[in-house]
Amino acid sequence: MSRFHDVSDDDHQPLTWVQGRPVYAAHFIVAVLVAAMLATTLLLALEARRPLALLAFDSAAVFSGQVWRVLTCGFVQPPGLGLVLDLVLLAWFGREVEKDLGRRSFLRLYLCLQLLPPLALLAVGFWIPQTFSGQTGALAVFVAFATLYPGAGMIFNLLAGWVAAILVGLYTLVALASRDWPGLVALWSTTGFAFAYVRHFQGRLSLPELRLPRRASSSSARGPEPRGHASRPAPRSPAADDMAEIDALLDKINRSGLDSLTPGERERLAAAQARFARRNEKPRG
Repeated sequence: MSRFHDVSDDDHQPLTWVQGRPVYAAHFIVAVLVAAMLATTLLLALEARRPLALLAFDSAAVFSGQVWRVLTCGFVQPPGLGLVLDLVLLAWFGREVEKDLGRRSFLRLYLCLQLLPPLALLAVGFWIPQTFSGQTGALAVFVAFATLYPGAGMIFNLLAGWVAAILVGLYTLVALASRDWPGLVALWSTTGFAFAYVRHFQGRLSLPELRLPRRASSSSARGPEPRGHASRPAPRSPAADDMAEIDALLDKINRSGLDSLTPGERERLAAAQARFARRNEKPRG
């Protein structure tokens, strides 16, 4: 189940409004990438390749002390049709993912998508030097959307889950055919992480717990505490959780209208209302 009610409602709202249109963090990321594309284009036109070379990821250079390359390789964005399509995917589907996950969770996801490829290539770079640049994370963001809404209709009436699988498979074949090993590592590390991140957010994937042995404390030596002095609060009932989720979604409808709900939020609202109604039905005499 989504953790929509576990975060503040403000976290699901736009950063700001421009001429009555909402601007999300995903749109801000797209604006940064557009600026990076324009700067890269200008440097290429002036044949000033030295600054771009200093920003791109190079495992040998990182091992020699140029650690900033892990963070700056995403700012090298040569212009092209592929980049434009990535920006469209990021703006459209990134907005929907941000609405569901919340701004902070979405930004954590995107930051990890930017750091994973250079870090994975850095591990490979111990044996084989690796270079990499131009990561946008757009396909991984679409995979996150497809994980949230696998049944959403896409082009040619294909479902989002199938489209994501087809795209990942197609890009894998392209990377294999061109022997683009850094691109293949970036593809699988980012898309796999995006899938796992959303599954963990939904509560459908649990991380392994590392339990260390603890020394017996003085309180444990005295025996268990009386029940009346338990330190943990009582867990919330399912009815309270459903009511909290219904209230949060109804507040969003009051502020922004019914059309502001995402497909997932509509499904959660209907399911929560049905469960709440069943609990309140009186048995027939």
